[in-house]
Amino acid sequence: MADSAVMQREPTDKEIRLVIAASSAGTVFEWYDFFIYGTLAYILKDAFYDVDNDTLGLLLVWSTFAVGFAFRPIGAILFGFLGDRLGRKYTFLVTVTLMGVATAGVGLIPTVQTIGIAAPIIVICLRVLQGLALGGEYGGAAIYVAEHAPPEKRGFYTSFIQASVVGGFVLSIAVVLACRWLIPAEDFAAWGWRVPFLLSIILLGISLWMRLKLSESPVFQAMKKAGETAANPFVESFTYPGNKRRIFVALFGITGVLTTIWYTAFFSSLGFLRGPMRLDEQLVEYTLFAAGLVSMAFYIVVGKWSDRVGRKKPIIIGALASLVLLFPIFWGMGALANPGLASSAEANPVVVEGPECSTDPFADLFDREQSRCGKILETLTASGVAYDVVEADDLRLSSGDAEISIDEGWFADGAARRDGLQRALGVSGFDFAPQKPPFANVLGIFALLLMLGMLSALTYGSVAALLTEMFPAKIRYSSMSIPYHIGAGYLGGFLPLIAGFIVARSGDVYAGLWYTIAVVGFGVLVAWWGLPDGPPTDFADETK
Repeated sequence: MADSAVMQREPTDKEIRLVIAASSAGTVFEWYDFFIYGTLAYILKDAFYDVDNDTLGLLLVWSTFAVGFAFRPIGAILFGFLGDRLGRKYTFLVTVTLMGVATAGVGLIPTVQTIGIAAPIIVICLRVLQGLALGGEYGGAAIYVAEHAPPEKRGFYTSFIQASVVGGFVLSIAVVLACRWLIPAEDFAAWGWRVPFLLSIILLGISLWMRLKLSESPVFQAMKKAGETAANPFVESFTYPGNKRRIFVALFGITGVLTTIWYTAFFSSLGFLRGPMRLDEQLVEYTLFAAGLVSMAFYIVVGKWSDRVGRKKPIIIGALASLVLLFPIFWGMGALANPGLASSAEANPVVVEGPECSTDPFADLFDREQSRCGKILETLTASGVAYDVVEADDLRLSSGDAEISIDEGWFADGAARRDGLQRALGVSGFDFAPQKPPFANVLGIFALLLMLGMLSALTYGSVAALLTEMFPAKIRYSSMSIPYHIGAGYLGGFLPLIAGFIVARSGDVYAGLWYTIAVVGFGVLVAWWGLPDGPPTDFADETK
C-alpha cells in the first residue's frame, strides 16, 4: 500500500510561498539559538568554567555543547510522536517556543565567579531543553514543506529548509559582529556576550507570528480525516515493514555523512582558524559570515538538481569528494592563515624529550596529576605548534639547534607556561600574535571555505526531500526524526569534542579530521548500498 493520504487539495502558489518563508525563518531562528553557543565558545569558557587551562576550558564548552545534541534523539521521539499524532504545525510551534526561552535563559545566568559551580549546571540544563526542542524542529519543518510541495519540486522547495540551517549559523555570526561593533571589546567580554542570547526572545516572537499564520499540512489533514494516523508512531517506526532498514540507511548513510561534513565545514573551520592558526577573531567571523552566506545558495541549487538526477547522486559525489579534499582544504587554510607558523616549524622543528610524554586533557578536571612533559605538550598543541616526542630520562625542549630553558614556574600556572613557551619560541621565529594575512590570503581562505560549503550542500541539500520520501506518511515525523537526530546528535554534535580531544592527545592540529573521514567513509558505503538510484519517487511499500 502506498500512502493512502495523497489525495488532498493542491496548495496555491501563495500558500507555498508562505509555508516556505515561515518554515525557513523559524528554522533560521531556532538554529541561531542553538549555534550562538558554539559561536561564542571562546568567551563562554571563561564565563562558566573556572579553569586556567585553555584546552580544558574549550573541551568543557564543547562538552556542554554536546549535551544539547545528546538530548536531540529524545526530543525527536517525543515531538515525533506528537507530530504524527497531533499534527505538524502545532508541534513545531512548541519546539520553537522551548528553544527561544531556553536560549534567552543562557543570557541571564550569572558567571561562575558569581555563583560557582551552579553556573555550568544551569547551562547544562538549558542545553538539555535546547536539544529536546531541536529534536522536534527539523523533522516538523522539513515534512511540513515537503508535504505541501508538488513531487517534481520537492527537492527545490525543501532545500530552503536545508539552507536555513546554515542561515542560523550565519545569523549567529552576524549578531556577534554587530554586537562587537556597538559594544567596546572589554564590555563585550564582560557582559555584551549576553545580548545575542537575549535577542532570541525577539526572534521567537517573529517566528511565532509567522508560524501561527500557517494551516496544517494537507497530507496530515487527509490522514486525520481518513482515520489513518498512527496509534503509536514510535513503536510503528520499528515494526512497519522495511522501516528498520530505512532507519539504518538514514542514520549512517545520510545523517552520519551530512552532519560530520557540516560541522567540519563550519565549526571545525571556525575553531581551527581562530584557535591554533591565531587568525584575527573579527577577520575569522567576517570571512565565515561571507562564506556561509554565499554557501546558502549551494543548498538550493543542489536541492533543485536532485529533482532531476535523484537524491543519491549528490550525496555520493559530496561524500567521496570530502574524503579526498578535507585534509588538503585544511592544510591550505593553515598555510594561508598563518604561513609563518608552518615555515618556522619546518625551519626550527620543536622536539620534546622526557619521561611520560603524553597528554591528559581532562587531568585538571578530575584532579589527576599530569606529567611535566604532558603539560608542555598540551601548551604546544593549544599554541598550534607541531612537535616531535623523544622518550628520555630528563625533560628537555629544543627548537632547531637551540635548546629552550624550561622555567620551573611554568608548571604551576597554565597562563605562565603558555606565555613563557611562546616567548621562548618567538626567538626561533614563531609568531603568536593575532594574524592579519594579506588580502590575497584572505580570499584564498574564503574560497576554501566555499569549497567546504559546497561539500556540505552536496550531502545536505536534498536530504529533507529524501527523508520524507523514504518513510510512510503516518509515521513520517517519528521515522525520519529518530535516525536524523541520533546521527546529528551523536555523530555530528560530539564532533567538536571528539576532534578536539584527538588533537589534544596527538598534538596534531589536523588530526581531528580523521574522525570525519571515518564516519563519512563508512557512511558512503551504506549510502551506495541503501539509497535508491534514479529519479525521486514517493514512498511505496516494499514488495520484497
